[in-house]
Amino acid sequence: MKNLKVILPLLFVFIFIGNTQSQVLSDEAKRKFTVGVDFITDIWQEKPADMDIRTINQGFNVFGMYNFQLGESNSDFSAGLGIDNHNMYSDTRIENLNADTIVFVPLGTNIYQRSKINLTYVSIPFEVKIRLNNGVKFGAGFKVRYLLSSKDKYVGDVPGEAKGRTMVKRKTINSTEDWAYGFTLRMGYKSVNLFGYYQISSIFEKGRGPQMYPISVGITLTPF
Repeated sequence: MKNLKVILPLLFVFIFIGNTQSQVLSDEAKRKFTVGVDFITDIWQEKPADMDIRTINQGFNVFGMYNFQLGESNSDFSAGLGIDNHNMYSDTRIENLNADTIVFVPLGTNIYQRSKINLTYVSIPFEVKIRLNNGVKFGAGFKVRYLLSSKDKYVGDVPGEAKGRTMVKRKTINSTEDWAYGFTLRMGYKSVNLFGYYQISSIFEKGRGPQMYPISVGITLTPF
C-alpha cells in the first residue's frame, strides 16, 4: 500500500506533465524524443529451492530516449538513459548483507509480515522501433545497467527483542554484480505498450550467491 501511495501520485503528475508537453512540442520534436515509464512486476528465475516469492513484485523504470530515424522509413534506432527499480518479496531474509557469500534464510510464517530486497540501476537502453501508420508500434532492444543501490527491508519479529511489528532496513548487499544486461520488447498502440525485459546476467556474483535474475513484464506509458 505504501508503494501505491507513492507511485499513483507520481503517475498522475507524469501523465499531466506529459500531456502538457505533448501539446507544446512540435511533431518533429515528438518524433525525435521519447519519454516514458514502465510499470512492471518481476518474475524471479533460479531462486533457491526453499524460497517462495510473491506473485506480484512491483517495480518501475523511467526513461528518456533520442530517436534516430532510419532513412525515410517509419523505423527508428533509439538510445537513452533511465532509472530502473526492482523489488523481490519473499519468505526469506538475507542472513548477513556483508558476507562474502549471500545466503537467504527461510522465515517462520508467524514471525514476519514482509521481507524484500530492492535494487536500483541506472540504465542505458537501445531499441529499434517500427511505427505503423495506424498507431501500432513494435520495439526490440537491449539494455545495459549499472547498480546504484541495493538494500533489504524486513517487517516482523526480531530475535532477541520484544515480539511485535518491527521495521528493519539495511543498505548495500555484498557480492552483487555491478553490471546487468538483457533484452527488451515492446508492442502496443500509440502511448500505451506492453513491455518485457529478459535479463541474461545474474544479480549475484557467480559462486557468491544464488544465480537469480528477473524477467520483467508490464505496461509502458509514453506521453510523448
